[in-house]
Amino acid sequence: MKRKTLFFLTFLLFFLSILSFPGLSKKLPKDLGPKYKKWLEEEVVYIITPKEKEVFLQLATDRERNLFIESFWKHRDPNPNTPENEFKEEHYSRIKYANQYFGREAPGKGWRSAMGRIYIILGASPYIERYDNLSEVYPIIIWSYEARPEFGLLQAFNVVFFKRGGMGEYELYSPVRFGPQHLLVHFKGDPSDYHSAYRQLFEVEPALAYSSLTLLPGERTYVTSPSLASEVLIHATIPAVPHKQVKDSWAEKLLAYKDIVEVEYSVNYIDSDSFLRIMEDKSGIYFVHYLIEPSRLTFEQYGGRFLANLEINGKISDLEGNTVFQYEKTIPIEFNQEQMNSIRSKLFSFQDMFPLVEGNYKLNLLLKNKVSKEFTSVEKDISIPKSSNALRMSPLILANRALTNSKYRGKSKPFLFGDTQLVPSPRNDFLQQDLLHLFFQIHGLTKDLKETGALEYTISTGDKKVQSFRKEIKDYPNVPNFFEDIPLSGLAPAYYKIRASLFDKGQKEILYEEADFYITHTPSIPRPWLLSLPVSSPEDPTYLNILGNQYLNKKDPSRARQLLEAAYRKNPGSAKFALDFCRSLFTLKDYQKVKEIALPFLDRPEKHEFYAILGQSCQVLGELSDAISHYKNYLAYYGTNIQILNSVGDCYYQLGNKEEALTAWEKSLELKPKQEKLRKLVESLRGKK
Repeated sequence: MKRKTLFFLTFLLFFLSILSFPGLSKKLPKDLGPKYKKWLEEEVVYIITPKEKEVFLQLATDRERNLFIESFWKHRDPNPNTPENEFKEEHYSRIKYANQYFGREAPGKGWRSAMGRIYIILGASPYIERYDNLSEVYPIIIWSYEARPEFGLLQAFNVVFFKRGGMGEYELYSPVRFGPQHLLVHFKGDPSDYHSAYRQLFEVEPALAYSSLTLLPGERTYVTSPSLASEVLIHATIPAVPHKQVKDSWAEKLLAYKDIVEVEYSVNYIDSDSFLRIMEDKSGIYFVHYLIEPSRLTFEQYGGRFLANLEINGKISDLEGNTVFQYEKTIPIEFNQEQMNSIRSKLFSFQDMFPLVEGNYKLNLLLKNKVSKEFTSVEKDISIPKSSNALRMSPLILANRALTNSKYRGKSKPFLFGDTQLVPSPRNDFLQQDLLHLFFQIHGLTKDLKETGALEYTISTGDKKVQSFRKEIKDYPNVPNFFEDIPLSGLAPAYYKIRASLFDKGQKEILYEEADFYITHTPSIPRPWLLSLPVSSPEDPTYLNILGNQYLNKKDPSRARQLLEAAYRKNPGSAKFALDFCRSLFTLKDYQKVKEIALPFLDRPEKHEFYAILGQSCQVLGELSDAISHYKNYLAYYGTNIQILNSVGDCYYQLGNKEEALTAWEKSLELKPKQEKLRKLVESLRGKK
C-alpha cells in the first residue's frame, strides 16, 4: 500500500511539475520570427507569467511585440525614475553566467540546465556545499538560500543537485521522485525503502542524509519520509518566484488598448482600484457615480510648479458592441511646492459621474496622464433599471468620511446625495475609531411600508453576528435616500459583512443588500487626495440632451425626440441642442420640422453645422435647388466630402442637369475610385463602354 501511495504521489507531483514548467505551454505561432521566438523561449522562459505569454502569442505585428517587450521590462524595473533597469540587467547577467558555468556536460546551453534554471530564478546561493569526493555517494551540490517572504519563500531552504549514476550533468534532486537511494553508489536494497537508504546515507554524511528527505531545514527533526513540502517548493513555489515580482494585468490592458492609446502610452500601463455605484437623482435620472485610484500619479516639475494633465475617455456600449455614449474630459493639475508636499505620499482618487438611460452595458474608462504618458483603465458591466414604481433597493455605499452642509448643494457631484458628500474607498477599509457611513436608496416604497416598515442593520464576521439594530422607515427624513452612521469602535480588526434589510409590518424580510468591509489593525490608513469636480445641476438641459442622444444611438428615435426637444425648448438658442433635435426629427422623417428648427440658425455663426441636415431634408422634400445650395455651403466650409458630393450629383441629375451631375460624381470618383455603381452610371452617361 505504501509503495502504491508513493508511486501515486510521485506521478502526481511529476505531472504537476510538467504543467508548471514555463517552457511547455501551447506552441508558438508559425510566423513568430527568430528574434521573438528566442526572446520567449530562451531569454524570459523562466520569468514570464502564463498570462503574459498568452497575450504575447496573440500579438499580430512586430510593432506590437516590440511594445510588449519594452513594457515587459518596464513593469519589472525597481526604479522607473532612472535610465537603468536593474532587474533587466541582473536577469541577462544571470543568463550569461549560467551559459558560462553550467551545463557543460550537456550539448545545450547552460540556461537550459537545472542549475541554470534555478540560478536565473533565484540568483547566486550565499552558501554552497559540495559532495563530489565521497566514494559512497554520487557527486552532489547543495545551494542554500535564506527566507524571502515577499516571494512566498517563508523559511530558509536548500536546492539539491546530483549526477544520477555519477554521469552527465547535474539534475534537480527531488526527495519524493528520487530519495536517498539514488544518491548512494552501492545501495542494493528495495528501491522504495527510503528508511534503509537514509540510515546508510546517515552513516556516510548526516547533514547530507537530512537534505535527502527534506529541502526545508525546519522539517529535519520531524521528517521520517520524503517531504511533500519540498516537492511543492521545487515544483511550484520556486518557479512562481518571478511571477510574484510583477502584476501581469498590464499585459491584458496592452492587448485591449494597443489600437486605442498612442504608442508612447502603450508601455506605461499602471494598475488602479475602482468603485462604481448607480443612483437615481430626485429628477428621476440615473447617474453612474465612479472613482478611479491609479497606483501612482506622476507630476513633472517646472521650476516651482508641479504639473499633471489628465484626459478621461469614457465609452458605454450595449451588449452588441454599439456605442451608446462617449465622452472625453481634460483636467490640468498644477501644484506649488507646498501643495505637492501635502499630497506626495498619498494615493490619488479621481471621481466623476454621468447620466445613463436604462439598459445593460459595457463601460470602458481610460484615464491618461498626458504629462507622464501613463494610463490606466476600468472595465465594468453596468445595468440601469427601467423607471417604474417597483420596489427595489440600490447597492450599498460604505464611506469612511461624510461631509454635510456641502457648498455644492443643488448641484450634481460624484457621491453627493442631498447635502451629504460621501468619500468611499474601493477597498472598504476602516480603522477601529472610524464611523462607517452607510448610504443606499429604496424606490417604490408604498405608503404602508413608509409608515410601518423597518430597516435592520447586521454586521457579521464569518457565520457570527456581532452587531445588529433596527430603525423604522418613518424615522428617515429623506426617503428614498437612507443614511446611517455606524461606530466601529467595538469591533476587532477582521473582515466583516454588513447587511441592510427591509422588513414589512409582519416582520418579513422583503429586500436586502450586503457589502464586505474590513477593519485594519494598523493605527492609520493613508487616505488619498481627491479630485471630484462638480457638474451641472440636475435641472440643466444638458442632461436631457445627453440622454436623448443615448436613445438615438440605441435606435429609439421616438424617446430620443422627447428628450432632445425638451432640451431644445429649455434653451432654444443652443446650436447643439437644435442640431441634435433635428437629427432625431430627420430619423423620424419629419423633414419640414427639421427646416423649421434649423433655418433660423443660418443667420448665426454656427450656421455651417446645419448645412448637411438642411440639404438632406430639402433633397427628400424635392426642394433640390435649396438642397444644392446647402450642400455647396457645406463643402465650402468643411471641404470635400464623398457623401455630400454624391448628393449634389443626385440633385443635379434629378433637375436634368447632367453635366453638373457628372462634374460632382467624377470628383467623387477621383477621391474614392472604388464606387462601382457610380462609375458605371458615369460611364453610361458619358457614352463609354
